[in-house]
Amino acid sequence: MKVIGILLIVLGIVGILMGFMMFGDIGVACIVGALAALLSGMGFLITSKKM
Repeated sequence: MKVIGILLIVLGIVGILMGFMMFGDIGVACIVGALAALLSGMGFLITSKKM
């Protein structure tokens, strides 16, 4: 669970950086997807600590 959480956080950070380089609606969609991955990764890490 920790590995999945860390990978999702890294993917979210990279996605946000890539989203800032894109133009228009595609950039917004990329940032929204990256934020979802980032929050999901944080959820996985919090859950793994409680288990």
